This record gives sequence, structure tokens and C-alpha cells, in this order.
Amino acid sequence: MVKVSMYTTAVCPFCVRAEMLLKQRGVAEIEKIRIDLDPEQRALMMERTGRRTVPQIYIGDTHVGGYDDLAALDRAGKLLPLLEQ
Repeated sequence: MVKVSMYTTAVCPFCVRAEMLLKQRGVAEIEKIRIDLDPEQRALMMERTGRRTVPQIYIGDTHVGGYDDLAALDRAGKLLPLLEQ
């Protein structure tokens, strides 16, 4: 399974929901990048994604977006193929 990473903070209900959805789809490990603990990571996230909110999710090199984007991808049947690359 492809590597999954997620920019997150300590208190983020959408991050929790994203993690739950990914685990339901078989993702065993998610690299969590805490932007609330490291301002440099926040700047890097905004530079990479063009967004300011968390979560920001990467599946492999593909920027999925936030929780709503992840859920929409799942509803469209495109999440599992992306995870299985």
C-alpha cells in the first residue's frame, strides 16, 4: 500500500474523521505532520498545497486535499485505487 501522510494539529475533528476513513479503507499507518508544533511545517504545508486548513492529505505524491475531498473521492470509488498504487 502507498504511503499516506497528513498535515494535522492536536485538536482537529476533521483530521480524526479522515484518519478513521483511511483506516476503514485499510491504511495501517499514517505519517502525521503536526503543524501546531512546528511553524516551519505549517509554512511548508501552505507552500505545497496552497491551503491553510488541516487536514491536508497526501496519498503517495498525490495531494488529495482535506477531509471533504477525501470523502468525495471515496464516494466516487476512487480512493481505494489510489491507495493500492
